Amino acid sequence: MSDLIQIDAPRPRLPEWLRKGDTHFESVHLLKRELRQRQLHTVCESARCPNIHECFHRGAATFMILGNLCTRGCGFCSVPKGSPAKKEFVLDALEPAHVGDMARRMNLRYVVITSVNRDDLPDGGSQHWAETVRAVRKALPEAKIEVLTPDFCGDMDAVARVLDSGPDVFNHNMETIARLYKRVRPQADYRQSLDVLAFARKYRPDVLTKSGMMAGLGEDSTEVEELLRDLRGSGVHVATIGQYLQPSRRNLPVAEYVTPERFEAYRAYGMEIGFQMVFSGPFVRSSYMADLVNEQATAH
Repeated sequence: MSDLIQIDAPRPRLPEWLRKGDTHFESVHLLKRELRQRQLHTVCESARCPNIHECFHRGAATFMILGNLCTRGCGFCSVPKGSPAKKEFVLDALEPAHVGDMARRMNLRYVVITSVNRDDLPDGGSQHWAETVRAVRKALPEAKIEVLTPDFCGDMDAVARVLDSGPDVFNHNMETIARLYKRVRPQADYRQSLDVLAFARKYRPDVLTKSGMMAGLGEDSTEVEELLRDLRGSGVHVATIGQYLQPSRRNLPVAEYVTPERFEAYRAYGMEIGFQMVFSGPFVRSSYMADLVNEQATAH
């Protein structure tokens, strides 16, 4: 199978199992207003997640720190890209405190934090990451905290800095299978991402390690199984697998809509090879229902 995905290829018709039902515009509007009052961003909004109405209605959101401009241009992602010369790239020193304040305001018992890539910063933004985790811990001492980090360009000191701040779950997404990396994550490296996860597992064995991928970008089942084996070989406890949905016409097209039956087969295979939890389904995203996923994983 070619690793090239044709941008002008006809888009497959959206199947019934990928049609979202309920909308909750009032919940979405109210939460967005409070986030903007604190100059905060969520990946739910910036990445155009299809679950935003459901999650905002249940009072859940994934905070996205280090601003709303990314230094990378991944083919699947709709988060705004920009040059580090822009004033928007200046770090907001109050952001960690604002995240803690908002998490307390939402009365979260499980807080998920992610970020854009900040390859322009010497530490990749890891100190800012650590300050944010500590601010959330101070605001909500009993809450569990999941960090969904970038690869920090393979800088393990940066990874350690985040882990030293005391998260309960360390998540770094592989996003896709090895063959498609140049197309899907051109500024990332498959082996480097596995190394980040393996380092996290060894550096903090008490922290649950997690990773996710998108299906429907042109991979086949054998390649997905290979990725799952690589994740287990790196000591990852939890895997998430969801359907890639093209967020805008500027992003990579969907190569295939994967059936619920195949998602179930991926889940079964992952559990068979030793994962504590595999959350696999059309609408699954890395931080979707993260609190419930954590509960099931830690119950094993």
